Amino acid sequence: MKKHIEKIKVLLEALPYIKEFYGKTVVIKFGGSAMVEDELKRSFALDVVLMKYVGMNPVIVHGGGPQIAGVLERLGKESRFVKGIRVTDAETMDVVEMVLGGKINKEIVGLINSYGGRAVGLSGKDAGLIKAGRLKIRGADVGLAGEVKEVNPDVIKTLEENDFIPVIAPVGGDEKGQSYNVNADTAAGKIATALKAEKLILLTDVEGVLDKDKRLISSLSLSETRSIIRKKVAVGGMIPKLKCCAEAVAKGVTSAHIIDGRVEHAVLLEVFTDAGIGTVIKIKR
Repeated sequence: MKKHIEKIKVLLEALPYIKEFYGKTVVIKFGGSAMVEDELKRSFALDVVLMKYVGMNPVIVHGGGPQIAGVLERLGKESRFVKGIRVTDAETMDVVEMVLGGKINKEIVGLINSYGGRAVGLSGKDAGLIKAGRLKIRGADVGLAGEVKEVNPDVIKTLEENDFIPVIAPVGGDEKGQSYNVNADTAAGKIATALKAEKLILLTDVEGVLDKDKRLISSLSLSETRSIIRKKVAVGGMIPKLKCCAEAVAKGVTSAHIIDGRVEHAVLLEVFTDAGIGTVIKIKR
């Protein structure tokens, strides 16, 4: 009996959050270990399906860097990066589209659907969702690595209104049909902004944002976020994630979260519990 009562208490703790976020959009960037380990993939899919069934609108944007690197290696092609951006020539772009828009996207769609969801796979090129151009980095040519110029969220809104779960591969296109390889964190942030999302959640392979003593920072304001970047408390791959979150919040997303995707049911723990996990970036009043 005690075990059953504990389950009820968990449900009751989630109730205020279910009420608060009912009908709201949550954009989730799916990446890192959560995309690789079978148990984590399963728990992520279940989280997304449950969110939809309790009235939220999850929108998934996924990465796929390790999978792209694996295919390139099998083709005898070296992966090169400039400031964390994959140098993307025409041949690499073909691989990016094949892996992101094909294998990975359909695997995620199939997994969500197997647990009772109604997921639909999209590329950023579909219906002009992500309009992109060449990313310019001073002193370097990164080829067809893309910069998001504009997001047209109409296709996502149509899917949401009909109870589908969009799963988006971050490949953008320009007016001539040229494809661009867009960073998944950046794409998620831009899509969250265009949708006026309640939350932007980035799954990572770390606890969240750490201070100089390697302790988790549970909450950051916009000014605090900019400060830890300026003071180099945040380093490496955490910097673009923080910039992406800060920009989204500054442009109207209610809160952005950087959480540990290595934890089972990380998304539900962040959304539906008092404690949450990871780091939240929001405007503090």
